[in-house]
Amino acid sequence: MSSHHIVRDDQEPALIIANGASCHDELLGQLLEWSPLVIVLDAAIRRVIKRNIKVDVLLGDFDRGFQPEEWVKEQYPIEIVHAPDQNKTDLEKAFDYLIARKIPAVNVIWATGKRADHTMNNISNIVRYREHLKIVIHDDHSKIHLLPRYFQKWYPKDTMISLIPIGQVHGVTTDNLVYPLHDESLQMGYRSGNSNRVATDGMVTISHYEGDLLLMECVD
Repeated sequence: MSSHHIVRDDQEPALIIANGASCHDELLGQLLEWSPLVIVLDAAIRRVIKRNIKVDVLLGDFDRGFQPEEWVKEQYPIEIVHAPDQNKTDLEKAFDYLIARKIPAVNVIWATGKRADHTMNNISNIVRYREHLKIVIHDDHSKIHLLPRYFQKWYPKDTMISLIPIGQVHGVTTDNLVYPLHDESLQMGYRSGNSNRVATDGMVTISHYEGDLLLMECVD
């Protein structure tokens, strides 16, 4: 796979490569092509090297005997960021790094699959960092991001869409979904908007007035 660096400013989102389940090379290539900054987390560098990907930053706590210096020559120039704080995950520390650099948006891959606790925590970070960073998590089956109070986007018919509340969400109203919602409430663990579909080719509108609502664009 070719390296990134087609874009060299911060107008496009950065890319974080975590250490969960891999995605298809096509998706990875699409995200790399437009990423001005690529961060790889800890031991995932070994998997990245096998795909001939050039990264800019290697970040992590580097525990379990991991030696980041062995990758400097192969990936030069590369910034090594040792982040030993055990109160945060490596992904959270990467978000903090981007915020410190005033980079406003990031795509994240390899952050789902494998361990369920990691997957759930990684997804919840979308809400935790909402005031500082726009986060979109991608894998081969889903694109996950936080919805603003009013959202509108064109979709083809039968696109699978799930609305997942983090906590309680009130006033959810949708247009052009097979199972419409009209000023309704969703709550994690009790009621969600899972596995809805776009009714016809065209604009989908989703609004809510209170709470944190995630949109998952899904592919079976």
